[in-house]
Amino acid sequence: MPFRTLSPVLSTVPPKLRVTGIDCHVLLAPDYDARFTSSAQDSFVVVVHTDQGLSGIGECDANPWMAKACIEAPGTHTMGLSIRDLLIGSDPFDIGGFWRRAYLGSAMNGRRGMVIHALSAVEMALWDLCGKAVGRPVHALLGGATRDRITPYASLQPAGRRFEDYRDALVASAERAQALGFRAMKTEITMNGPYAHGGMRESWDRHTEVLAAVRKAIGPEVTLMVDVQYLWEDAATCLSVVRDWAEFDPWFLETPIWSDNLDEIARLVEEAPMPIAFGEWLSTRFEFAELMDRGRVQVAQPDVGRVGGIGEAKIVCEMAAARGRRIVPHCWKTGISISATAHLAFVADNCDFIEYLPPQLCHERLRRDVAAEELDLGPDGTIALPVRPGLGFEIDWDAVKRYTVA
Repeated sequence: MPFRTLSPVLSTVPPKLRVTGIDCHVLLAPDYDARFTSSAQDSFVVVVHTDQGLSGIGECDANPWMAKACIEAPGTHTMGLSIRDLLIGSDPFDIGGFWRRAYLGSAMNGRRGMVIHALSAVEMALWDLCGKAVGRPVHALLGGATRDRITPYASLQPAGRRFEDYRDALVASAERAQALGFRAMKTEITMNGPYAHGGMRESWDRHTEVLAAVRKAIGPEVTLMVDVQYLWEDAATCLSVVRDWAEFDPWFLETPIWSDNLDEIARLVEEAPMPIAFGEWLSTRFEFAELMDRGRVQVAQPDVGRVGGIGEAKIVCEMAAARGRRIVPHCWKTGISISATAHLAFVADNCDFIEYLPPQLCHERLRRDVAAEELDLGPDGTIALPVRPGLGFEIDWDAVKRYTVA
């Protein structure tokens, strides 16, 4: 099956390396709560090793035990091969070739979903490894940065199980983000639906009240995005609420209905007073093609730890650009994925913001402790182009050891 894949863009012949092994780490916070709607309580981290002692690190946003099985499971036939076995002995600079072999070789079990999510972590680790091997940041290997700064947005954190506590926590989080210098932020407003915060069941009017309170707290100059986490079952119900949200000037509305309801999504795009954003759960360019062509979303949100890796995410960015759509990558993991997302954003002209939670705003200890990204919020509310080799983050192996459960 001929389709395009990406490998590093190099100006010199790379060193001769071979992959010799992969370590898979299942990480879990000891105080995790399965009732929370947050995947930052766990992580799946891989380390890819070579015969010259160089290694690369990657991460995916998926159930870590499942991801580990997807990589380590032995193959039994040509349509269900082992990702680990396909990786061992390969040239780490042939990232595109490996991705194609893994996609085709695991197709009966993969193609979408968990296998692709797990493959994302391996692919990310290969980019990190290659950057370290040649002493270049990953954005340089992706063809070169098209800008030197980008604007991050802070994801506001709710708390409590009562309406007033929820509203006040989001307002306080918005005020903290603004005090830190953020010029853009995204507020969760999910007090009903399948992923309601704390099992809440509040009316649609209460959702509008929360949005009004956050906008009032930050004023009109800050860019505000809204994530409702699949709150409504259909476009009609959604529109009956969000038509009144135009006065709050949301830059986009994220995942208002189920991401498989492409015809309903298209109706929202046609009638909603703000752009519609989707894509956090999707894997491969093929799902994003359906999202953009049939669902007609204005903002695509590939997650480097789910879509298939950094190269696949870049292809999605290019597909969106060809269709005149914007990109705002999703990212809800540690500094490993945050760093990978930043490198992607710097090579995508149609990427307007990246999701970024500094330690001061991060509630989950695991996400805060495992890795420190090479990103600092400047006085102008932007972050500068990374310059370190590879993905540039610093891993805390003591933290990895503390959180590793398998």
